[in-house]
Amino acid sequence: MRRRFAQLDVFAEEPLLGNPLAVVVDADGLDDRQMQSFASWTNLSETTFLLPPSDSSADYRVRIFTPTEELPFAGHPTLGSAHAWLAHAGTPRQPGMLIQECGVGLVKVRKEGPRLSFEAPQLLRSGVAEESIIIEACDSLGISRSAILSAAWVDNGPGWLGLLLGSAEEVLAVKPRTMNLSVGIVGPYPAGAPFAYEVRAFYSGGGTTLEDPVTGSLNASLAQWLVGDGRVKPPYTASQGTAMARAGRVHISTDESGALWVGGNVVSCIEGFVDI
Repeated sequence: MRRRFAQLDVFAEEPLLGNPLAVVVDADGLDDRQMQSFASWTNLSETTFLLPPSDSSADYRVRIFTPTEELPFAGHPTLGSAHAWLAHAGTPRQPGMLIQECGVGLVKVRKEGPRLSFEAPQLLRSGVAEESIIIEACDSLGISRSAILSAAWVDNGPGWLGLLLGSAEEVLAVKPRTMNLSVGIVGPYPAGAPFAYEVRAFYSGGGTTLEDPVTGSLNASLAQWLVGDGRVKPPYTASQGTAMARAGRVHISTDESGALWVGGNVVSCIEGFVDI
């Protein structure tokens, strides 16, 4: 069956500098096997499938697949899916605010000009990481234990372990080895720089270590950790992807209730149809 398809660049202000996402816009009727097979074929970090909501308070439902598994939540697929839904005549019940249904439940997505932002979901796991896990992560990253200023579980779905290094320069210098964890590293820029932090995300894939260009879920959970510890005050902008010749820009803000929002621009790169 022929279905509408889009390929987008998320957290980018111009094409080819963010994190690509494939979206099947009208995925109703596809089964799990077909979705997983297509996500494997696109070979992007995530492919999403837009569906009618099962919750009456949601505007749409999304299922998120990597080439090998389904995820309950991910950041850049959330923003990219919202962009694709709006671009294909989706009309939210509440102007300027979308309600996305996904594996973790309902996620709010707001639109402010060209920028989309999602409300950071509640962490599934938090708190100080075990010393043995920190040492394993350091070995995987090829850095000394003394380079870690703080470490915590910052898991909102993908299983992130957060590591705070002393500077953005240290983050950019990391050359990872074999990885069995999902690790996010973050280091501050000097005062007065255009970005507060440099972020990198590493995870294991098929026996090799992969790096994600720009990671909404990780930036969301890092923000919850760093803001909660009093290390940074929103609003701020994080840079990610520099080590991969990308220019990801992730905007962290709060609302009047104190909730954290993770935002970025989305750029359309490919529009068309696919037969699935």
